[in-house]
Amino acid sequence: MKLMRTHYCGALREEHTETTVTLYGWVDRRRDHGGVVFLDLRDRTGIVQVVSDPVKTPHSFELAGNVRSEYVIRVTGRVLRRPEYSLNSRIGTGFVEVYCDELELLNAAKTPPFLIAEEEEVDEKLRLRYRYLDLRRPRLSHNLKERHRIIQTLRRYLEDQAGFVEVETPILTKSTPEGARDYLVPSRVNPGEFYALPQSPQIFKQLLMVSGIDRYYQVARCFRDEDLRADRQPEFTQLDMEMSFLSQEEVLDLNEKLMAHLFKEIKGVDIPLPFPRLSYKEAMERYGSDKPDTRFGLELVDISETFVDSSFKVFASTIAGGGVVKCLPIPGGDEKISNVRLKPGGELFTFVSQFGAKGLAFLRVRADEQGAPKLDGIGALLDGLSEEKRARLIELTQAKPGDLLLFGAGPVATVHDYLGRLRLKLGAELGLIDPEKINLLWVVDFPMFEWNAEEKRLEALHHPFTAPRVEDADHLKEALAQAYDLVWNGVEVGGGSIRIYQRALQEAVFETIGLTQEQAHDKFGFLLEAFEYGTPPHGGIAYGLDRLIMLMLGEDSIRDVIAFPKTQRAQDLMCDAPSSVDKKQLDELYIKSIPPIPIKPSA
Repeated sequence: MKLMRTHYCGALREEHTETTVTLYGWVDRRRDHGGVVFLDLRDRTGIVQVVSDPVKTPHSFELAGNVRSEYVIRVTGRVLRRPEYSLNSRIGTGFVEVYCDELELLNAAKTPPFLIAEEEEVDEKLRLRYRYLDLRRPRLSHNLKERHRIIQTLRRYLEDQAGFVEVETPILTKSTPEGARDYLVPSRVNPGEFYALPQSPQIFKQLLMVSGIDRYYQVARCFRDEDLRADRQPEFTQLDMEMSFLSQEEVLDLNEKLMAHLFKEIKGVDIPLPFPRLSYKEAMERYGSDKPDTRFGLELVDISETFVDSSFKVFASTIAGGGVVKCLPIPGGDEKISNVRLKPGGELFTFVSQFGAKGLAFLRVRADEQGAPKLDGIGALLDGLSEEKRARLIELTQAKPGDLLLFGAGPVATVHDYLGRLRLKLGAELGLIDPEKINLLWVVDFPMFEWNAEEKRLEALHHPFTAPRVEDADHLKEALAQAYDLVWNGVEVGGGSIRIYQRALQEAVFETIGLTQEQAHDKFGFLLEAFEYGTPPHGGIAYGLDRLIMLMLGEDSIRDVIAFPKTQRAQDLMCDAPSSVDKKQLDELYIKSIPPIPIKPSA
């Protein structure tokens, strides 16, 4: 007769001594010490030592000698306190062991392609190929359990303390023109027509506000067919929220309390409230990024005024053409960063070049006879500055002897991008970033729209359902949005906005981004119609849960906090997906697969 499990392995403690238990699990390690066999038995809760002795436990001894790592077994035996010399305070079960009266082999195992019991470095492709084995290893097993605990903590707060209702929204939905590429699903019963997998539940959660749900949340699966990186997957999980009758201030306050609760429960850290705020404009001007890492300084300084009408034509012509000249001051950088790295072909020069920089001009700050700062470096650049302008440059950058001044010139967006990236690179290289520091802040007052040079039209910076500030509603093209992003140490972990809830304003926004009335009605007619039936003011936010959990657990990639992730080529190496399908399946969907045309190499 099969014996039921009485305990999990990691649950056994000294209070269980002299009791009989039944355990199930995997053999983590097997050791034979002088005729006594020791098995470390593992399940998802931890490891306990099992002992098989030819005298005390003769019924299990022979089989215990034959089992190997990763065999699946059942153990029934007595819990005893370990001898003093073998106590192990590093694990919770380290003061007890189980003398194995009965041992049953449930399943044998081949030798795994990598060690399960030890956290050795393993090629990621091999780990993904055998993901079910990788998930047995301590690190990933811990990450999945912590992921569960984080999501559970968020659910409990939203439901028990903030009055939210969880509602599931459709996975098969309508393709819309904004955002990343959709994953399309052909409809067999509607030939030639397609569903799209949701990039987010955005429209449905707004419709739930029309429905009177008032406070909605969902742990939602989302899909985007876009290029991947360490913190991006083709399918990912959001904590999605929407609230009626709350102002932007109230939405931010509620979410600050949610995050403070999460940090306290998971990390034992008290997060000071309220979070700091930066406008989009200020974040870009100071840090070159709309998701600034504020754990360190190295802020950008606009020095355009010092080069107006300068004889240094590179900078002067940039300013005359509507561009900007900015400086990234590096305190103490004179000795730490060599000319070789900054000149053409150098490492830092090459780094900024890939993000649009035409060059990386620089000056060094030395001391004059009186110890005051003076500029030294590129002759043509210095010759273009009068003594008055040199003094002003030193004043603006607060330069001191021993500093290094790095310059960027060009279109504002380009300069912000490459100097912002250079700031992060040098901040890490120079040891200026405290890895233990937690800086959470809101970035607010985003522009409603940005210019899409390729399509020669405005497009929504966030999405076209974001409401403009009330005072900007009459001049939409220049309007600032009631939008907000939550940034943690330079990583955007959540973003949202107050939504448009009136048909006329929503149609005006669609028109601004170039949708005709017919296109707007075709794509969003059901939403526009809903706005005519008493839609409340509402707003919301969505957190990238995979990214949030990655940061919470100190991992570098979201793949290490997802059970079955895909590669950067959006492939599942374990299942060998995506893969081809039978012609019969395609025929039923009225689809023909056309192989890509190979690109011929140029002569």
